[in-house]
This record gives sequence, C-alpha cells and structure tokens, in this order.
Amino acid sequence: MSSKTYSTAREALAGQIKDGMTIMSGGFGLCGIPDVLIEAVRDSGAKNLTVISNNAGVDGAGLGILLETKQIKKMISSYVGENKLFAQQFLSGELELEFNPQGTLAERIRAGGAGIPAFFTKTGVGTIIADGKEVRDFDGETYVMERGLFADIALVHAWKADGEGNLVYRKTARNFNPMMATAARLTIAQVEHLVAPGEIDPDHIHTAGIYVKRIVHVANPVKRIEQRTTRPRQAA
Repeated sequence: MSSKTYSTAREALAGQIKDGMTIMSGGFGLCGIPDVLIEAVRDSGAKNLTVISNNAGVDGAGLGILLETKQIKKMISSYVGENKLFAQQFLSGELELEFNPQGTLAERIRAGGAGIPAFFTKTGVGTIIADGKEVRDFDGETYVMERGLFADIALVHAWKADGEGNLVYRKTARNFNPMMATAARLTIAQVEHLVAPGEIDPDHIHTAGIYVKRIVHVANPVKRIEQRTTRPRQAA
C-alpha cells in the first residue's frame, strides 16, 4: 500500500472538503462515475457545492443522491434529462444551472487542466449559449469565448491503477474522467483493480500518477444501467 492509498472513500476525503467548494465528478451517464466517492461527499455534509459533471446522475444514484440532500448549489453540466429531481429543483429556483454543449464542456475541462484560461469556439454562436460572452470574428467566422474550468477537487473512477496513481480507464468510462483528473487542485480516484507499481505497461496509462493524490480501492463496484433495452426472447 502506497502513501496515496486510503482504506475508505471517507478517509480519502477527510479534511479536504468544505462548504462552497467546486467539485468535478467524472463519468458519462452512470458509466464510470465515482459513486463511492460521491457517497462520501454526501456523508461529509458539505453544502453549497458547485459540481461540474456531464450529467447529474439519476434519481437515487450518482450525483442524484447529493440533490436529494440539497448539498449542490450549482451544476455545470451538459445533459440532465434523466433526473426528475434535478428538473424540479431547477424550475423551483433551488438549483443554479450553467448549461454547456457537451463538446464545449469537455474542452473547458481540458483547457483548465492545461492552464488555458479561455478559448474560442463556433458552438453556440447565435444562441442563448453565447449570451453575455465575448464574441469575436476570426477569418470571417464568428466565435464565442468560453472559460476553462478548474476545480478544488476532482473525483474520478478508473478500471486499474498502481500505487503511484497511474490510471487506466475502460471503454466509455474514459469519457470525462481523464480530463477531469488533470483539472483540480486535488484528484481522488476510486479504482476497481489496484496493482503494484510497474505492473501497468507505460504505453497503456491514460492518466499519469503525478495528477493523482489519493486512491481508494473499490473492488466489484455496482454498475447500473440507465435504460435497459432488450429484444423479446424468442419462443423455444
């Protein structure tokens, strides 16, 4: 066990989270979300949080459990269509929302991790996305300026990690997790498989350990499916 490894998610968050923080939460839908770390955020009791995530989980799962406890003040997201509680809180004025086109959100996070304070994109020009933002022409085309995003804490989920914090993601879970891991003061990873340093082929590493400060081993995590689609079973 390395100095980066903690026995529980609660221990990994101890002394690090407080009211009013900005937290990034990785994953796409319910795939690759740091669910155990999210539960630890709930148990911390921290309030007035700004959460940056592609979505807000679903009712009763993922970030949805932080909506239930009303610990989130603002969401910076792209897609929130699977969460009725989110819609209720937003429409009632209890929850602030900063909507982003999905690619713009991804680039804002990547830019934050790369130390880029702002960039220009064509996406959203001429829509409410551009309201209140700087617009500029380049080579005859109009672009809107978007700010990079950087958080106090990033919570990510990885398929495999070593004790130095080198991370490997699996398939769809590679969405948002790698860029978020670079874009926070403190990155905490929950990992399914924890191996000794040197066991991961360097060419297979997606996030270098220098970005990851704390690791929690979560073997056999629950992997929920948002919408299960199946074909009728044929009669024998």
